Amino acid sequence: MRVYHTSNVIVSKPDTQHSRKALDFGVGFYLTPIKEQAIKYGQRFVMRGEQAILNTYELSDEWKKYRVKTFDSYDEEWLDFVMANREGKGVETYDAIEGGIADDKVFRTIDLFFSGDIDKKEALRRLSFEYPNFQICLLKQEIIDKCLTYISSEEI
Repeated sequence: MRVYHTSNVIVSKPDTQHSRKALDFGVGFYLTPIKEQAIKYGQRFVMRGEQAILNTYELSDEWKKYRVKTFDSYDEEWLDFVMANREGKGVETYDAIEGGIADDKVFRTIDLFFSGDIDKKEALRRLSFEYPNFQICLLKQEIIDKCLTYISSEEI
């Protein structure tokens, strides 16, 4: 499967060590199979006056043989998992996780929930209207080394 990672640098040798903390699915290497989503994410770098680099990879199906958690929708389990990661709380560990992104729009809803301004039911109702997006987080370096092949990079 063709996947993308946007950064302000070329990432020909991805790793889990350079990940920020308190992300949706924890510390790992984040990818998406949706090219338009990766390009849109790159606008964050451009708005800060940085270059945006679209890195392209091939992810073999072998990654699915590891311990993978899949979130099929924005549901209560997804919300609890993302909130725990964003708060830095311990969560069940996996080798890889796939599912929806808490992007800026989604995070506004999560922020309202987190602050107590809306309850979980209302947060989930609002999330059900969000445009679909998708991310894969490889949490184990072994998966990156065995299953991810760098293809190319281009400035966007």
